[in-house]
Amino acid sequence: LLSVSCLGDCQLHTSCGIQKCTTDFVSFTSNLNTDLEDFDLEFCKALRAYSVCTYRNSKVCRGNLVYHSAVLGISDLMTQRNCTKDGPTSSTNPEMTHDPCNYSGRTEAREHRGGEKVPTYLFCGLFGDPHLRTFKDHFQTCKVEGAWPLIDNNYLSVQVTNVPVVPGSSATATKKITIIFKSYQDCTDQKVYQAMTDDLPAAFVDGTTSGGDGNTRSLHIVEKVSGRYIEMHARYIGTTVYIRQLGHYLTLAIRMPQELVMAYEESQDLQLCVNGCPSTERIDQSGHLPLPVMGKQLPWGAAAHPLSGYTLETATSKCHEKMLVKDMYFYSCVFDLLTTGDANFTAAAHSALQDVVALHPSKEHWHIFPRSGGDSVGRDSEFFVSLGFLCSIFVAYL
Repeated sequence: LLSVSCLGDCQLHTSCGIQKCTTDFVSFTSNLNTDLEDFDLEFCKALRAYSVCTYRNSKVCRGNLVYHSAVLGISDLMTQRNCTKDGPTSSTNPEMTHDPCNYSGRTEAREHRGGEKVPTYLFCGLFGDPHLRTFKDHFQTCKVEGAWPLIDNNYLSVQVTNVPVVPGSSATATKKITIIFKSYQDCTDQKVYQAMTDDLPAAFVDGTTSGGDGNTRSLHIVEKVSGRYIEMHARYIGTTVYIRQLGHYLTLAIRMPQELVMAYEESQDLQLCVNGCPSTERIDQSGHLPLPVMGKQLPWGAAAHPLSGYTLETATSKCHEKMLVKDMYFYSCVFDLLTTGDANFTAAAHSALQDVVALHPSKEHWHIFPRSGGDSVGRDSEFFVSLGFLCSIFVAYL
C-alpha cells in the first residue's frame, strides 16, 4: 500500500474525487462498533459504497496514484473480510443513511432531519420460579401457570408456557417459549420460533435461520451454545432476544425500542412484560417476598421443603458463590433453592443478571435492591424482592 507521502499527490489532482470517497468511507466506518454482531455486514456495505465511488471517478482519476492504491486497498479489504462484490451498499454520509431494514439507521436519519432523538430501549426478562422483570423495571414473582403472553404488539408476539416445579407450591417455571416475528415491509416475512425443554433449536419452525434478504440479515438466529443458548437479532425492529435452557427450564431476556413496545391495540393489553402479572397471579405481596425461616410456612401455603436439602443459611451461601451483590437476582436465587432444591436455578439467576448487563440500556438500573419494611426476621435472613490518511486506513482494517 501507499506511503504517507502520497498525500501530496492527492492535492495535485483537484478534479479527482478519490479523497472525498475515502473521507466518506472513514466517516461511516468510524461509527461502527466492532463488538456488534452486524459489524462485518455493515463494513462490507461501506466497502461496496467506497468501490462504487471510486468507479464513478475512474476517468478523472486515471493518472492518480492515490486512486489506484485505493482500488487495490478496497480489493484487499474485501478479501480479508469475505465481502461479496455484489450486494447492498451503505450511504457513506451518515446523515443520509436510510436503510428500511435497520431500525437504528432509520431513527438516526429521522433525527438528522430534525425529528425524534435516538430511541429509548426497554428490557424485559423472565427466569426461575418464575421471576419477571417488566419493561418498567418492576420485579415480580408470579404463578402464571399455563400459557401467558409476555409481549403482543404490532411487531412481535412472545408467549411462555409455565408448569409447576414442586408439589404443593404455586411456583412455576417456563417449559415452552413461542415467538412470532410479524412480517414487515420487505425486511422479513412472518417467522415463528418455538423452544421447549431439551429442544432449543437454532432455526425457525420452517427450518430457516434468517428472515428477509439473506444479504441484509434483517432477522437472524445465532447459536451460542448448542441446545443451551441462542440469540435472535431483529435489526429491522431494533430488537434482541436471548433464550437459554438451564436445568429443565427456559429463561428469556429481550431488549426492544420503547416506541415499538407501546405499539399495540387495547385488546392486546394483557402483556406481562408491559403491565406485569395480574394481582391474582402474584406470589410476592406488593413486591415483598418473605422467605421461610426456621421452619415457618411460606405465605402462599407451601411448606419450607426440608427435602430440598437447603436451609436458609446454605441457600444463601450457595447463591453468594455466583452473586456477590444482594440484589433481586440474589434473593430470587435463594427463594428458588428453598422452594425447589434445584441448584440449576442458581445458574438461571446468575445468567439472568448477565443478560441484564448485556441488554439493559441503563447501567444504573442493572441492580434492583430489596425494599425496606415488612416483618423483620433479622438483617441477613429478611428477604424482600422488588427486585498517512488513506494508507493508515487500510493498515488499520487489514
